[in-house]
Amino acid sequence: MLKVTGLDKLKNSFDEVGLALDVLNGDLGEVQFTPNDPASIELAIKEVERIIDEKLGNYTNNTIIFSIMQKMKNTYREKIIESAAMARLEQE
Repeated sequence: MLKVTGLDKLKNSFDEVGLALDVLNGDLGEVQFTPNDPASIELAIKEVERIIDEKLGNYTNNTIIFSIMQKMKNTYREKIIESAAMARLEQE
């Protein structure tokens, strides 16, 4: 007979993922930056990271959610940098 254990922990992990995704439903937040000012761009990136940490910080012990948080931060960083680059090109 095979005994499977640990399913409660896995279920709890997935339940937390559901709760975290509910927290993210809707607007994440808004940041503004000056496309020609690297410090302003970096502050916007830090603000997005702070917002993500604030919304999902209660779940950082959940490896699935922690991974989602890191991917979100990277995605938003890239989007801000790309947006700033596009704005600079439009100004030229």
